[in-house]
Amino acid sequence: MSQPRSISPPARVLIVDDEPDICDLIALTLEQMGCLATIAASLAEARHQLSANPIDAVLTDLRLPDGEGLELVEWMQTQAATVPIAVITAYGNVESAVAALKAGAFDFVAKPVDLGVLRRLITRALELRHTPQARPPTSLLGESPALYKLRGLIARVARSQAPVLIRGESGTGKELVARLIHDSGPRAPGPFIPVNCGAIPAELVESELFGHRKGAFTGAIANRRGLVEAAEGGTLFLDEVSELPPAMQVKLLRLIQERAVRPVGESREKPVDVRFLSATHRDLERWIGAGKFREDLYYRLDVITLHVPPLRERREDIPLLTEHFLERFAARVGRPAPRLSSAARYRLDAHPWPGNVRELENVIERAFTLATGPRIEVEDLQLRDHPTTAGETFLGTCTLPNLLEQLEREAIVKALRATGGNRTEAARRLGVSFRQLRYRIDKLGINL
Repeated sequence: MSQPRSISPPARVLIVDDEPDICDLIALTLEQMGCLATIAASLAEARHQLSANPIDAVLTDLRLPDGEGLELVEWMQTQAATVPIAVITAYGNVESAVAALKAGAFDFVAKPVDLGVLRRLITRALELRHTPQARPPTSLLGESPALYKLRGLIARVARSQAPVLIRGESGTGKELVARLIHDSGPRAPGPFIPVNCGAIPAELVESELFGHRKGAFTGAIANRRGLVEAAEGGTLFLDEVSELPPAMQVKLLRLIQERAVRPVGESREKPVDVRFLSATHRDLERWIGAGKFREDLYYRLDVITLHVPPLRERREDIPLLTEHFLERFAARVGRPAPRLSSAARYRLDAHPWPGNVRELENVIERAFTLATGPRIEVEDLQLRDHPTTAGETFLGTCTLPNLLEQLEREAIVKALRATGGNRTEAARRLGVSFRQLRYRIDKLGINL
């Protein structure tokens, strides 16, 4: 006799709305999806349901008899933080949708409710039940406080569907951050499509993003799917979004608001299910003031902001990154990774790194190629000097603890060289005990 199959309990979705017709429509849609629908007509009733019963997802109107749906979003961030909540907004009420996303809403749907959009939203929300609680990603190398904070923020925003604007200087790793957000969330099985907005000729941007139909323009010899459609079910990453031409900024704004795309030459829009991540190294506020970037688009992209710190603000990560790059380059050619001399380490630490992690990677790759022995020396680094103004010192690019550490390392290295490596004599000249000197040598990684 065969054993009965175990059937997982259906998902319970709480609908918070005081309009019976909308509740009935949504409840019927949920039941067709195999879900159990529970209805609450007020904030107070919604809080009671969430406190008394297991709920897998919440869909709330923003206008309720005893308050605003936004209050429920904020309350759930502390009282039911693992339950995704989406909001129903009035058509065209972008400000309310953005406010809800900033407060912690998973997503939103506009009235009149498109049932196809609603089904996709609920499906995505319920997928979070099977997505492990996002942990701080480990592929973003670094042990500095700035990196720990960034990794924590990535883990938090990964479970949301809100647009994220990633800001930081060139070479800091903004695309890596975007990939980690995608990989850590429920859209991970879907595609991650990066787009370098500054690398596409202005006249081709719309066709590249939205696609085109055969005959839409000279050279359009066949239908072509755009990058937005290619990201269906996943994430579209708009790198250097500030470089989009003005006409395309208008169309991108409509795409984000309506969640629909119209290929060039097509008369109708088609819905798309895409999360938007973007990045820029520009000062967008100044860009807006100069008339180069639309303010309304900025507010749609900047629902959540992540700042990627420059390398000069996380100098304690330089040794770890350097070792990682050396190991990777060595593995490619199948030989042991060389080590840096103390002078080379000091030179790396003192460099201002205007090109950030990308510059460090390039410098280490060049040094690995040029090194003739098991150690990389200062001359192998080939670091370019950067012009400074008269009287400028490393105080302009270094924190005080780092600067003091550099000066201490330099003094110890000079004393050791002057005494031929005799640590006892070096300690006497520096005015410290032998034990203190040995401790400082180990801490600073001095190896002469």
